Amino acid sequence: MRCCCAHRRSLVLISALLAVAASAQTTALKFKFKTINVAGAQSTGIYGINNAGAMVGSYVDSGGVRHGFILVGGKVKKIDDPKGTGTYCFGINKAGSIVGYYADSSNNAQGFLYEKGKFSDIGPAGSTGSQGIGINDHGDVNGNFGDSKGGHGFLLKGGKYTTQDVPGAAFTLGGGINNADLMTEEWIDSSSNVESSLYNGKKYTTINVPGEPDSYVSGINNLGDIVYSWESASAYGGALRHGGKIYKFHVPEGDRTFGYGINDHNIIVGAYTNEKTGALEGFSATY
Repeated sequence: MRCCCAHRRSLVLISALLAVAASAQTTALKFKFKTINVAGAQSTGIYGINNAGAMVGSYVDSGGVRHGFILVGGKVKKIDDPKGTGTYCFGINKAGSIVGYYADSSNNAQGFLYEKGKFSDIGPAGSTGSQGIGINDHGDVNGNFGDSKGGHGFLLKGGKYTTQDVPGAAFTLGGGINNADLMTEEWIDSSSNVESSLYNGKKYTTINVPGEPDSYVSGINNLGDIVYSWESASAYGGALRHGGKIYKFHVPEGDRTFGYGINDHNIIVGAYTNEKTGALEGFSATY
């Protein structure tokens, strides 16, 4: 199953970084970055953002315990599902509903939906594990689950689950979803490479980052902009699909950059490894 932690309250330390031009297929787009760390945390990852600027993610505290969280107005609130440990928060919509997963008593991933202060488990019946990855403003959820046949994506809409399997995929891992129910789907092919598709409810269209063997698609906004991570033999980076073009980017002073969430106001969120300390740190970027 996909683990978004590496790729993809207390005070928050936010330090601005230099604006830099993206390394990409074209140099017409620039990104301005900010580092976002939970105070006292060993590591921080930002995985989702809504149009109000509320961010969700996961951090490891000074004692080595992982927590989910929401960041609003510079303040962090823990979002830890009480039924398990090691909570990750991946997606948030305009109502503040959050999806993610926690580790259950058997250390299996269990997807959850958090809304109006209450947690509920999500995932198709018979799942051996599940994750909620993206949620739109209608409450529709894109995620993944495992069963005896392997790994699949799912759409949860109106209380009903629909399995999403990209044709030819060994495993389908889910992704983001916008208000038009356009869904991004990360999947593993027969050669064990990671590929990316866009699903419009009828057809899957491959949208890989050009020239890279592994493309990890993630969030999609209501304008159709899409954020990714990508990996080659020697590098990791983020990428943005905007206006039909794909722009690669790296956080300055970062060794590896991972793009995860995006909103309608040209803001991307994600994580990177600090090249000096090796610690995972969160970021936001405007473009």
